Amino acid sequence: MTEAGADLLIVDDNRVNRLLLARSVELLGYRASMAENGRAAMDMLRERRFDLMLLDIEMPEMDGFEVLEAIKLAPALQDLPVIVTSSVEGVDNIVRCIDLGADDYLPKPVNPVLLKARLSSSLEKKRLRDEQATLLKRFATNEVVQDLQKTGFRLGGRRVHATILFCDIRGFTAISERQSPEDTIELLNIYYTLMFEAIDHHSGIVTLMIGDGLMVLFGAPKPLENPAASAVAAAQDMLAIVEQFNLEQAAAAKPEIRLGIGIATGEVVAGFAGTKQRATYTCIGDKVNLASRLEQHTKRVSRPILIDDATRAAVGPEHPCESLGAVDFDGFSRSVAVFAVGSQ
Repeated sequence: MTEAGADLLIVDDNRVNRLLLARSVELLGYRASMAENGRAAMDMLRERRFDLMLLDIEMPEMDGFEVLEAIKLAPALQDLPVIVTSSVEGVDNIVRCIDLGADDYLPKPVNPVLLKARLSSSLEKKRLRDEQATLLKRFATNEVVQDLQKTGFRLGGRRVHATILFCDIRGFTAISERQSPEDTIELLNIYYTLMFEAIDHHSGIVTLMIGDGLMVLFGAPKPLENPAASAVAAAQDMLAIVEQFNLEQAAAAKPEIRLGIGIATGEVVAGFAGTKQRATYTCIGDKVNLASRLEQHTKRVSRPILIDDATRAAVGPEHPCESLGAVDFDGFSRSVAVFAVGSQ
């Protein structure tokens, strides 16, 4: 959206007011659509995207206050700038509009100089918010972005029941040594694209990327009904996608890749760690360490997906598992029951 070509929705039950206001904003270089009451406006907002709304208060069927309340309850509309244009007088009414989320208030008859200034200011604020949201989504998942927008940024975490998945390309160092750095980067970018597709599909979020290694969290910040089942299903999809990718690699005489995946389930602390200047959404706990140990153990047992007992209990019979017995991992005082999951 460029400010000069912004799409504005004018909501007013008075036809003359609608037409005059539409002419004013079009002379300023904006595009204008019109609605005769609040109910019609809400229908239009659900059907298409607008950059700003000019809203009257006193209207039949659904007045301006009710429209502001409806917008406040609709996540998809909460970033829509609203300028109230009304003949309703009194500070209380103006305060009520602002409390309900309106960005500004212009009394009728609308002064054209003020209208130009308020439109320019509100659209500039929206542009900056949109740029910020785009930047956030480039460095964080949608779930983390939504959590930031809902609760704001703060260092610290909360205890959650979640599942952690670690994934790594087997023999990646050897692959890197056999090809140019440019080819290695391209392979990594393709790998990330494929893995993110499977992870996103099952509502996981990548919290760490180190070379060819990925750490994925299921169950936070967005709760999942069964994070363990989501993680195992994602892991199986990751293997299936890589299998298809390897067919293309073999046909092009390029290196094929193999994955090792470790999954553990239990209580972790999830939240933002770092400083106010630089932080990341992550989680900590012994289950994180266990998932990492399980991923490393796939090299020793030559099985692509290993899970702990808590994950096995949560996934149920729909994901058949084979017991590999108890394993002593570094940093754990007790042996851990390990299970291998077959691919779908």
